[in-house]
Amino acid sequence: MQDFIFKPAGDGTYCVAGYTGDEAEVVIPESYGSGVITVIGDKLFSGHSEITLVKIPATITNIGEFVFDGCENLRKIDLPPTVECLWGYTFVRCGIEEIKLPDAFVTVPPFAFKDCKNLKKVVCNKGLKKIYSWAFGGCDNLKEFVCEPTTQVSPQAFDTKELNT
Repeated sequence: MQDFIFKPAGDGTYCVAGYTGDEAEVVIPESYGSGVITVIGDKLFSGHSEITLVKIPATITNIGEFVFDGCENLRKIDLPPTVECLWGYTFVRCGIEEIKLPDAFVTVPPFAFKDCKNLKKVVCNKGLKKIYSWAFGGCDNLKEFVCEPTTQVSPQAFDTKELNT
């Protein structure tokens, strides 16, 4: 069972504002009524440890705070190229092992991947401008981090984690 709640996000688009379900694989719809879904709202899947896969449609541009908090069995997620920004704590305490940031992405906010203990690899896009403090704090298994030399990386982006970037 998958049940979503939607609310207007502006300009005829919608936000996925609520989720009820117990399935391992979740598919976020592209539209609601006559409008497209562009935002995944705060805490949408928070605490849903049963989730192993989330399919995000190419209509999504923004992903809210704490959306995947505690989704410890979610190992991989493909962000569509349309995603422009994450809000803080989006993937906190999540089980993902690697992430490729989409081309539309400009910044990684503070605490976006905080305490993702399984995260091993991050590949940034060429247009990424800034990674904020503690974005990857507590990601103790992060071994590979690929970004352009022009990307501004906060000295505290990895908390106390030492990386050979």
